[in-house]
Amino acid sequence: MKRYILLLIATFTIATLSAQPPKRRAEDATRSAATRNAPTGVSYRDFPTAQAMPQDVAWRRDLYRVLNLKKDANAVLYYPTTPQDGRVNLFTYLFHLLLRRQIKAYDYKLDGNEDFSAANEVTARTLMDRYHIYYEAKDGRLRVNDADLPSEDVKLYYLKESTYYDQYTATFRTKVVAICPVIVRGDSEFGGTDQNYPMFWVRFDEVAPKLGKLMLMESNYNNAATLSADDYFTLGRYEGDIYKAVNLQDRLLSNYCPSDSDMHREQARIEKQLKDVRKGVWGEEPVVKKPEAVVTDTAAVATEAAAPKRRITARRRTTTRTKSPKVSTPSTKEPKSSKTTKAAGFSVRRQRH
Repeated sequence: MKRYILLLIATFTIATLSAQPPKRRAEDATRSAATRNAPTGVSYRDFPTAQAMPQDVAWRRDLYRVLNLKKDANAVLYYPTTPQDGRVNLFTYLFHLLLRRQIKAYDYKLDGNEDFSAANEVTARTLMDRYHIYYEAKDGRLRVNDADLPSEDVKLYYLKESTYYDQYTATFRTKVVAICPVIVRGDSEFGGTDQNYPMFWVRFDEVAPKLGKLMLMESNYNNAATLSADDYFTLGRYEGDIYKAVNLQDRLLSNYCPSDSDMHREQARIEKQLKDVRKGVWGEEPVVKKPEAVVTDTAAVATEAAAPKRRITARRRTTTRTKSPKVSTPSTKEPKSSKTTKAAGFSVRRQRH
């Protein structure tokens, strides 16, 4: 009897499953597969943390910087030069995204300016042919070994940033616009010179969601402290020297700074300009002083400087007046008159005797 009951239950179950339409079964299978393969943790975040820059900002200054990866602040972008324990450096990560066509790269032009137009887009195959990177093409896909990537030769990054004042939130912000890896090749260690080969520009807003998944080691003392590459650029943890400030003549600093000392002074002057604008907006220090304000301040200083001198002359006069009665007082004459009086008294007594 129990056997018949089990057979009936199995028959009704099979009938119920077969009654579902094929489209519904396909949707359930897709949904279950998506749930099973859903990423967790840091890899689940796929959005940028930087705030978008408004197009109608009240003030903006565009600068180009060069990031030397040998500096401690920028070393997190360089190491490890070869993948270790699932960790890769920034160039290896960007090039793999380019191979998978998840980001777009734009050719570096001779004038150094970025051009994000479709006509200036460059493919990974073109870059590998240009810089002699070995790869294999199989079934229409390109495969590159990590050891063949010139990640160790990418020692510099060109970076464009925009410092602007957002009048809607009354805040100053610095936003990274584009980054460009630069290959450094040469024999400078043996007395020669190095040559820089800028590879390509990438738009930061496009790669920012992907950079949120690249974790960088933040500290040499606490290896558990990590920071995403997106946060690294958004928070301004990098250190770079200015090599160009956007101007009407489109000149580099090297075009009008003949020596290194002139270059350093010009870089310091531009950095000071950014600080002065911030102070001027918040009222800490005026950026440009008006001529009337300068005259008024000069008159006030002259008045304050003249005031102490009058006090000093008054004190000197009072001291002179106090000393004059002491000199002119006939204090010495009174004792003389008394002496004469006493002398006369003694003479009278002697006459009596």
